[in-house]
Amino acid sequence: MAAAASATLLKSSSVIDKCEWVKGQSLRQASAAFVRCHPTSPSALTVRASSYADELVKTAKTIASPGRGILAMDESNATCGKRLASIGLENTEANRQAYRTLLVSAPGLGEYISGAILFEETLYQSTTDGKKMVDVLVEQNIVPGIKVDKGLVPLPGSNNESWCQGLDGLSSRTASYYQQGARFAKWRTVVSIPNGPSALAVKEAAWGLARYAAISQDSGLVPIVEPEILLDGDHGIDRTFEVAQKVWAEVFFYLAENNVMFEGILLKPSMVTPGAESKDKATPQQVADYTLKLLHRRIPPAVPGIMFLSGGQSEVEATLNLNAMNQSPNPWHVSFSYARALQNTCLKTWGGRPENVKAAQDTLLFRAKANSLAQLGKYTGEGESEEAKKGMFVKGYVY
Repeated sequence: MAAAASATLLKSSSVIDKCEWVKGQSLRQASAAFVRCHPTSPSALTVRASSYADELVKTAKTIASPGRGILAMDESNATCGKRLASIGLENTEANRQAYRTLLVSAPGLGEYISGAILFEETLYQSTTDGKKMVDVLVEQNIVPGIKVDKGLVPLPGSNNESWCQGLDGLSSRTASYYQQGARFAKWRTVVSIPNGPSALAVKEAAWGLARYAAISQDSGLVPIVEPEILLDGDHGIDRTFEVAQKVWAEVFFYLAENNVMFEGILLKPSMVTPGAESKDKATPQQVADYTLKLLHRRIPPAVPGIMFLSGGQSEVEATLNLNAMNQSPNPWHVSFSYARALQNTCLKTWGGRPENVKAAQDTLLFRAKANSLAQLGKYTGEGESEEAKKGMFVKGYVY
């Protein structure tokens, strides 16, 4: 039967009682169960029920709340070291702790920031005042998140492309992160347009993201799905759009194959822009038009939030583009998950000096408020510094 061949999302309350047994397997009580019927065996059911379903939906909606977005501060210790070196500081745990304390303790940050992605060291770290970083975030009404991938490595058989490692042991790690207070996770993989992208690289990126997402949801963490299409290259905006369509089609195919609950995920895509080395530059309106067209073609409205990465755009450019996308209502919460585009001027203002902490926090709050206004479609660009207008693209950037 054709109906038996379709995959359907069903409310467990109307289909499966918590005391029922399906093919000898007891189910935990859950708010939703995924039921797939196979045409070759009408009676065979594959059921996935998560006891975290309600919590996942609630967490995702909290992060995707009006006027707020994500502060990405999950740089690896090596990358954090490069940032510190740019202001003349050594890459020591004490210096990393001081900088991260500055970020999470900025007064009123939670008015504009709903989630903060942390590196593993930070999740278990205390501030310079001895309070747990996680507790400081929660007090600010900011949901703690955690980077769970183990970085990019060369993909054999590809056109000099990469794949993201970290699935081994992920289930036990995500369970531990949940116990430590994390409520969402991030996994970043990349697609390179100058290097193809090859079908192999796209499939590997999509499959890895889907497996990570399913494992994270099973541990109670909302997965941020991030296949970053790198800015590297001299291609035009139409080529970026073409590749992005292919990548997102593959990603959602494998998310569905892995029974990932769309209401309990967040996306972190690249905006559709020309390559950083392209002679053609796009206006914020062009970026918005292309990016929204992509989202409407590929992203189900069940997904609660689209949290864009900045990918080396200047602070102001990233904010202007986000603002242009919010000039009319969207089916999803269209917001930001920025690292450099929130931190760059803040870091330089601090300069590693204790007396500059307040000024640096004020700079962070200014940037966060600007993006909050952009999420609401109300950003005007008033009061922006020249520093905030400088591009931050780095060829072959490693996070």
